[in-house]
Amino acid sequence: MRLLHTSDWHLGHRLYDREQREEQQLALDWLLKTIEREAIDLLIVAGDIFDTSNPPNYARRQYYDFLGRLRTTGCRHVVIVGGNHDSPSMLNATSEVLRYIDIVVVGAATEEVLDQIIELRNADEQIEAIVAAVPFLRDRDIHYNQAGEDEASRTKRLRQSIREHYQKLGKEVEKYRTRNIPILTTGHLYAHGAEASEKRSKIYIGNRSNIAADDFPAIFDYVALGHIHRAQIVGGNKKVRYSGSLMPLDFSEVADDKIVYILDFNVAKSTADDNDAFSIRSIDVPVFRRLKRIHGSLEEVEESLEKFLAKRELDLVDNTEVLRPWLEIKVESNGPIPLLHDKLKDLIGERPADLLSTQLIRSGANRKSEQRVLPKLDELSVEEVFRRLCLGSEGEEPAGFPELLNSFRELENWRQESEEI
Repeated sequence: MRLLHTSDWHLGHRLYDREQREEQQLALDWLLKTIEREAIDLLIVAGDIFDTSNPPNYARRQYYDFLGRLRTTGCRHVVIVGGNHDSPSMLNATSEVLRYIDIVVVGAATEEVLDQIIELRNADEQIEAIVAAVPFLRDRDIHYNQAGEDEASRTKRLRQSIREHYQKLGKEVEKYRTRNIPILTTGHLYAHGAEASEKRSKIYIGNRSNIAADDFPAIFDYVALGHIHRAQIVGGNKKVRYSGSLMPLDFSEVADDKIVYILDFNVAKSTADDNDAFSIRSIDVPVFRRLKRIHGSLEEVEESLEKFLAKRELDLVDNTEVLRPWLEIKVESNGPIPLLHDKLKDLIGERPADLLSTQLIRSGANRKSEQRVLPKLDELSVEEVFRRLCLGSEGEEPAGFPELLNSFRELENWRQESEEI
């Protein structure tokens, strides 16, 4: 069996005030061609299909159009799990219908752990793979908060509950061990040792370091993870991996290679924890829109910008890129620079690039005094607005801020879920 592992599409995502609709559609088109070319049998999408719990209509159309076109690729099985950005009720709304075309969607965990164990069968109704399809585990899915519980106790109990959840699944799939078939699981969480693209990216919402790579039961041949946007092996265990996001969603991700993983499983493997249970390789996702950060003095920025634009014009001739690049520029200066954003836009002129953000940073002794071209409110996530309100005059976090932020996240999740009812 050949598996493709991807995650974190974030359909409907906006970068500052710009929709990423075009590049997301190009990425999905590329993924469909890759699935067909590589003769993929099983596609796993490990959460965050959408960017918000109430995605725009065009994002929903992209999702269902992808699933419809997927049937023409020869891919026989699809398993999709919900992430922390997804609405469980929205994903589950069509899950019963999609099962008729071998697409399994698990938007949220249920009280019955067996609901997450998926038997994938071939045309002869023989089981050819098992997937323990674990979505993002919300507090309500695995335990209830206790009155008066402090943050440290709550985090410890949450981690223990996540470990126990996977241990229960591991015990339930033990009966398949002797069948010589792949036994897989998924997750959408922050595993211990994982490295994010940037420490405070607004895209990451949820607890950090929920579980270690060795906490996943050895019965699982492969653990397909989502949530972290940088593709990586977790804790040195080649069976536990993040595929990363399908395309850059933030300027913090510009240095990350975007990939999908392809696994070939050996039917004749002797045990479920055999190191030779599968071979794995990655395929690079093309860059459909370049995100470029430029940082330095005004003179350095102008020089770097000119070089980038000249190269961009050559790229257009070579047809190596598809969409206009987006720029984020940070200028260091000892004093204010009037009309900085307009000056940089004039420098770009009619050339093929769009300036999304300009930031002025006081250099030298006044470096901490950062003067920003303020973003519009609709350019910020709800959590980023809350964070900015809490920060002190020097940008420092108040005492007890992690606990405060977690409480805010719980309230925001409750608000989103209430709107869905």
